[in-house]
Amino acid sequence: QVQLVESGGGLVQPGGSLRLSCAASGSIFGIGAMGWYRQPPGKQRELVATITHGGVTNYADSVKGRFTISRDNSKNTVHLQMNSLKPEDTAVYYCNANILTVVAGYSQDYWGQGTQVTVSS
Repeated sequence: QVQLVESGGGLVQPGGSLRLSCAASGSIFGIGAMGWYRQPPGKQRELVATITHGGVTNYADSVKGRFTISRDNSKNTVHLQMNSLKPEDTAVYYCNANILTVVAGYSQDYWGQGTQVTVSS
């Protein structure tokens, strides 16, 4: 069994900052790419940022220069530092990880339960 548990969401004013964290646990043999996705109200889920095991990052154009993704491979965690938040960043944010488990013997994508981020004055 593998679990991804997110934390750090909440309500923040425009221009403010939040830091999201996600921890993977369970029968993990290895973790490849990790990332954050979000689903704004009434819209499809979209990519926010990804990071490879080696630290190569990729960002959606809408968050470049404002958000920073990082990971700690020793702790199986991934973080998203969000600065200069805008109302349009309001969404449920989901953690994603490509995980190789001991039991399965192959890697597959896992998702967290989501954490709400609301940017409003």
